[in-house]
Amino acid sequence: GRCTVDTEDESISMKKGDFILLDSNVSHRLIVDKESPCRMLNVEFSFIPKEGCFPSMKDLAKENSNLAEFLLLGRPYAVLKDPNDIYYTLKNLVLELDKKEKDKEIVIQLHLAQLLIQISRMVIEERKNERDYQQANVYVKKTIEYLHQNYDCNIQVKDIGDTVNIHPGYLHRIFKKQTGFTIMEYLTSLRMEKAKMLLADTDIPVIEISYYVGINSRQYFSYLFKKHTNMTPIEYRKSVSQDIVKFSS
Repeated sequence: GRCTVDTEDESISMKKGDFILLDSNVSHRLIVDKESPCRMLNVEFSFIPKEGCFPSMKDLAKENSNLAEFLLLGRPYAVLKDPNDIYYTLKNLVLELDKKEKDKEIVIQLHLAQLLIQISRMVIEERKNERDYQQANVYVKKTIEYLHQNYDCNIQVKDIGDTVNIHPGYLHRIFKKQTGFTIMEYLTSLRMEKAKMLLADTDIPVIEISYYVGINSRQYFSYLFKKHTNMTPIEYRKSVSQDIVKFSS
């Protein structure tokens, strides 16, 4: 089903497979969608001084770097997509809490520790992915700027990698992932757009246009241009000229 968790600062929409870890000090309320009522598992816990033989949170954090980093984040809440790991751990924890056995405490502590370690791993991985995405976005922007400034030169991916200080193979992957084009596909499209502008707005001879956009072979330029526009460069210039004449008349 669907539900919404309202806090003072934000309304968090949740659906099947989502889970939220919420600081109890944050004022909040749960709103259930009446047309799509949800089922949920919920457990509340708080930290107390260590009792018994089970390691404290401090001890666990010393042995698990993700948990240590997570506990220092100070985030009021975390919303994540559960790949079912959290659900099963939480389900086992809730079932154990409902039992009437006297010696269930150690099992409860184990499940709770497992739950927190799983959540902390997911939160830290998400943060890392966000940082990686932001950094990748910087590289992609720098690459696009480089292409726009140097499209009329002989460009290789290795040259761009050296300029933005990143391995060309990795640059190729992140560029394709973020733009949907390879670097050379983007460069070719950019060159064809520049060629269209030169053909339409200047009297530069068609046989020289290819050099103005960084393609040293006139035959290859004509091939790319026709593939991009379904017209040869000469046909394109004529069509633009005819449009101008029609508009002027």
